[in-house]
Amino acid sequence: MSHPQNQKQITSSSRWWRRLTATLLLGSFLHTTIPIPAIAQQTNNLVASLPLINQATYTYTDSSSNYQYQGSSSQINVSPSPLVDPLGRILGCAGTILPDYTGFSVGVYEPNSSDPTGTELGSLVSLTRTELPDIPNNNIPGGKSPNIENSNPYFVTNNPAGVYNFLLDPNKGQTDPGRTYIFVVNPPPNSIYKQRRVKIEILASSGTQGNGIVRYVATSLDGQPISLTGETRVEQTVVLVPNAEVVGLDLLAFEFTTNLCQANQLQIIKTGDRAAAEPGDTVIYRLSVKNLADAGLNNIFVTDNLPLGFNFLPKSVRGELDGQPVTITSERNGNTVTFRTDVTIPTEKVLNIAYAAQLTADSLRGNGRNSAIVNGQRADNSFSTKDGPATHQLNIRPGIVSDCGTIIGRVFVDKNFDGEQQRGEPGVPNAVIFLEDGNRITTDPNGLFSLANALPGYHTGVLDLSSVPGYALARNEKFRERNSQSRLVHLEPGGLVRMNFAVTPTFQESVKK
Repeated sequence: MSHPQNQKQITSSSRWWRRLTATLLLGSFLHTTIPIPAIAQQTNNLVASLPLINQATYTYTDSSSNYQYQGSSSQINVSPSPLVDPLGRILGCAGTILPDYTGFSVGVYEPNSSDPTGTELGSLVSLTRTELPDIPNNNIPGGKSPNIENSNPYFVTNNPAGVYNFLLDPNKGQTDPGRTYIFVVNPPPNSIYKQRRVKIEILASSGTQGNGIVRYVATSLDGQPISLTGETRVEQTVVLVPNAEVVGLDLLAFEFTTNLCQANQLQIIKTGDRAAAEPGDTVIYRLSVKNLADAGLNNIFVTDNLPLGFNFLPKSVRGELDGQPVTITSERNGNTVTFRTDVTIPTEKVLNIAYAAQLTADSLRGNGRNSAIVNGQRADNSFSTKDGPATHQLNIRPGIVSDCGTIIGRVFVDKNFDGEQQRGEPGVPNAVIFLEDGNRITTDPNGLFSLANALPGYHTGVLDLSSVPGYALARNEKFRERNSQSRLVHLEPGGLVRMNFAVTPTFQESVKK
């Protein structure tokens, strides 16, 4: 028969360890393929004296004789080695321990109530204060290593390496269904790692004090995996036990091991051998893929979207890594070209892919801008990573297929007033013509001028009479509409049009009058 004082001690311990095991919701979460080993700790005589009994009974019926057999297996009595609950741990992207945890901290936050998405941080969760286990205090329960005082936030140390835990209090409703928390890992300043956020939602909670069930879902808020198998959302059901020291926690273990990966693990840069080209020209592009991760990258493939009118040349593809040629396969689907390779890019090395594309007449209708995206996988844990788009802008000139035209003309002395230049009617040099777009054209010593690459359509030119002193506009006795200081012409696409101006010496004009 148990002593009443001992019975009271067991009940109190059960209540508190229910609180402790509830902490596994945040203190140890999900996903390592190699769970952190349980660690023995010192216990009181009462707990150590409780045996663990493992015995199975069985019943079966012989089908030939319908005789029923019953029995039981041998009984295994074990005086347990007390175990602590699995702890959370911050690991590298490949699930390995980081070389230094100085400056790392973890915290549990309430979601920001004013944020409709529920992904922004609110205030820190108010955790129940705990005390060192060996300090007798009836009001403050003993804490759990390493976060003995249940601090929030908690600064992670190198001993034990990267381990943390938090204790949630069911008496405060902190394990009630519907409660939502945001777990945050903060790297130190100037770290290669970025902050991690994981949203944790308690979906259901049931059971008695002796044995409860909590179902929760954890969702990565930064898009990075929260398991070594690459998931960004995990749902689990966990059994809460009344005394974690005497009941083995071989459960689905709320084991929250947080992976930290570099913010940028892969980089792609796209360049071309020229800034401008014409239909018929061939452009050579270069794709540089650099591994910024702390592990090799494989399963590399680059998706390149070519502009309209660019004809990919498959035989031009070349690959190079660390000065050695590598095999690159290519596949075109419409304007999209996919490049693949079987090589693994070592850390800080660059894979170069070069290829050529020829411009067709349709390229004039495109924008000359193409972009490339690279995808890869880490060789150590198969996590996916990507970068891009990397873009290149090519200025496309019309060349021989231009729809622009040319305006030509002359300023001449019209002796017979017919508006056309004949033999013996000289040109007037340095005469100035203004076009409707503000262009200013000056005639050559023979009175000739031209404007290339003019857009098709209507154009107007005006002769500046102040640029030809001693001359006045010659009247036209053949076409009255040409008795004007301006000329209106229509230029066809790729065409040629004349814009002539006839003048006469002012003294001749006065004599004629």
